[in-house]
Amino acid sequence: MTRAIKIGEQWVGEGYPTYIVAEIGINHNGDIEIAKRLMNAAYRAGVDAVKFQKRTPELCVPPDQQNVMRETPWGYITYLEYRRKMEFGEAEYREIDAHARELGMTWFASVWDEPSVDFLEAFNPVAYKIPSAALTDHGLLRKVRSTGRPIILSTGMSTFDQIREAVKLLDPDNLLICHTTSTYPCPPEELNLRMIQTLKREYPDIPIGYSGHEVGLIPSVVAVALGACLIERHITLDRAMWGSDQAASVEPGGFERLVKYIRVTEQALGDGVKRVYESELPSLRKLRRFGV
Repeated sequence: MTRAIKIGEQWVGEGYPTYIVAEIGINHNGDIEIAKRLMNAAYRAGVDAVKFQKRTPELCVPPDQQNVMRETPWGYITYLEYRRKMEFGEAEYREIDAHARELGMTWFASVWDEPSVDFLEAFNPVAYKIPSAALTDHGLLRKVRSTGRPIILSTGMSTFDQIREAVKLLDPDNLLICHTTSTYPCPPEELNLRMIQTLKREYPDIPIGYSGHEVGLIPSVVAVALGACLIERHITLDRAMWGSDQAASVEPGGFERLVKYIRVTEQALGDGVKRVYESELPSLRKLRRFGV
């Protein structure tokens, strides 16, 4: 059996219920009230956790992109200034933490740089997510490993060799690897869901999950059938809202259906052992002519 990791009070891995994460990410557009509404929607949907993203803009925006101008809800500003306006600070994260406690739900965040790890440590997070963009940041990987907390590693826009190098730097006993393709939204032909099984063969002792950026719900449910023990999808109040991740996100009603479909799929998969069920016996007696 694949090894499991513990996120908060829940075990995540083969043989346990699928861990469902609603990624709020930056879909709050810098507004703490939108963030809370997204948390409420995720809670109603029955997810196991919500996830945010924490960056230090000056470190995460490449120098050649910092002064690029773009249209935003705050006007025509530089990309660096846009990133600053999207970023929550200590006051907002304290509100997030308090609201999560009120709801009785789990939250954590992706970390994009080392100072963000120090920032989030103050909140005693249940886990850290390494975003695909940071998979080759070995300094960040070592920093996150040093916290001793569970790590979810996303593998989008990475080669298998890069994935192997990243995994070598992390604690395999405290690691979950997520297959993903970092296109927003991702066309079906690039989802490559069979990579879930490839990763399971490559890392039989590490739980494997799926972080989806597709339009719709079917691929994420299929990922569960293929063995993903964690499913992460972006949540939004409205896919037409401003923002780069909104179109690849799931609205509240869709998230409720996604959770329901995953739970039904878990029940339907069974254990692979053929048996005659009690519910079949009336049909067997009525319809079978030989070998009853």
